[in-house]
Amino acid sequence: MIDPQYLRNNLDEVVEVLKPRGYVFDKDTFFSLEQERKKLQVETQTLQQERNARSKAIGQAKAKGEDVEPILAEVANMGDRLKACEEKLNEVQTKLSAIMMEIPNIPHESVPQGKTEEDNEEIRRWGEKPEFAFEPKDHVDLGAGLDQMDFETAAKIASSRFVIMKGQIAQLHRALVQFMLNTHTQDHGYTEVNVPFLVNADSMRGTGQLPKFEEDLFAIPEHGFYLIPTAEVPVTNIVRDEILDHKDMPQRYVCHTPCFRSEAGSYGRDTRGMIRQHQFEKVELVQMVRPEDSWQILEELTSHAEAILQKLGLHYRVVTLCTGDLGFSAAKTYDIEVWLPSQNTFREISSCSNFEDFQARRMKARWRNPETGKPELLHTLNGSGLAVGRTLLAVMENYQDTDGRIHIPEVLQPYMGGREIIG
Repeated sequence: MIDPQYLRNNLDEVVEVLKPRGYVFDKDTFFSLEQERKKLQVETQTLQQERNARSKAIGQAKAKGEDVEPILAEVANMGDRLKACEEKLNEVQTKLSAIMMEIPNIPHESVPQGKTEEDNEEIRRWGEKPEFAFEPKDHVDLGAGLDQMDFETAAKIASSRFVIMKGQIAQLHRALVQFMLNTHTQDHGYTEVNVPFLVNADSMRGTGQLPKFEEDLFAIPEHGFYLIPTAEVPVTNIVRDEILDHKDMPQRYVCHTPCFRSEAGSYGRDTRGMIRQHQFEKVELVQMVRPEDSWQILEELTSHAEAILQKLGLHYRVVTLCTGDLGFSAAKTYDIEVWLPSQNTFREISSCSNFEDFQARRMKARWRNPETGKPELLHTLNGSGLAVGRTLLAVMENYQDTDGRIHIPEVLQPYMGGREIIG
C-alpha cells in the first residue's frame, strides 16, 4: 500500500504516475470521500470535546449540590450524535481503505515506460545458445521418450496443468532443489526456513495477493485458508506486526515450497507441458532490509538467482520490466529468462523485485532506527532462486542429445549419485 499521506498531498502526481501502469485512478471518488472524512473527523472530535466538557460540568455541579438533570439530557443526546458520527466516519474510512488496497505500487524512476512485455528492456545476457545437429525436442517429448514424465495420468488424477515425474527425472527435480538450497545457504548467506503451505487472508493481504488477485488463488473458505501461490507470502509475513532491531537487519531467507495457482487469467496460454501449471515448486529468496540498502540489495539478490543458471551452464538474459508489465506490489522488477531450444526463445524463470515499503505498510512491518530510536517501515524484496520445474525443463532441453537422452550438468551429478546421463 502506498503512503496515504503522500497520496493526499500529491493526488494529481500519483494519478499521472500510475497511468503508465494501466491503472485508472478514480480521483473524483477518492477526493469526495477524503473531504467527507475530514469533515466527519472534525465533527467527531468536536462532539468528543463537548461531551468531555459536559461530563466535567456534571461532576462540578454534583459537588455543588446543583440539579444535573438538564446536563445529563444534553450528554445523552450528544452521545447519540457522536455514535452516529463515528459510524459514518468508520464507513467512509472503510471505503477509503478499500480504494487504497487496490492501488498498485508507484514505479521507481528507473523503470522503463511501456505497455506490454514487448517494451521490457534487456540489460544483459550470459552464456551461449547450444548448437544442435538435430531438431531439438521439447521437454514433453523428452520426458515421454524416457517414460519418466506423464501428463495424461496426472490429468486423470487431478486435471490438466499437472504432471507426474518418475525415476531419474523425479530425482533430477529433487537434485535441483537441493542444489539451489545449498548454493543460497552456503554461498549467499541465506537462512533456510520451512513454512506453512496454507495461510490466512491477513497474510495474503500483507503481500498484495488480496484483494486484487483472489481469482488466481486456491481457497479453502470453510477453514479460512488459502494455498500459497509462492513462498513469498508466508516468508515475508514472518515480520508482519513486528519491529525488528537494527542489528537483525537484513533478514535473508530461502525457502522451498510447492506453489498453487489457478491461472485464471492465462486461459489457453502454455497449455503444453510444465511451463504454466496449477502446482509447481520454487526456491524463493526473501529479504527484509533497511530502506537505504534496498536498491543495492535488489542487484545482489538478482545476481544470486543468476548464479544458479551460471553454475548450470544455461544461457539466459535479464530484462527490466516496463511500467505496463510490472507486478502489482513491485516498485521495480528484473525478470531472468532462460533459453529454451524447443521454443527458440527466452522464457521467464525468475522475477526479482524491490517492493520498497509497499508490503511493509500493509503488514505493519517495521525496524527500529538507532539514530532516532523510532520504528520505521522496512523494505521487502524477493526473487525466485529459481522456479524448479522451469529449471528442470531448461536442463532437459539444453542438455539433450540426438538419442533423446539427458546429459546431467556437472554440478548436479553429486546429487544424482554420480550419474552423468539419464536415458
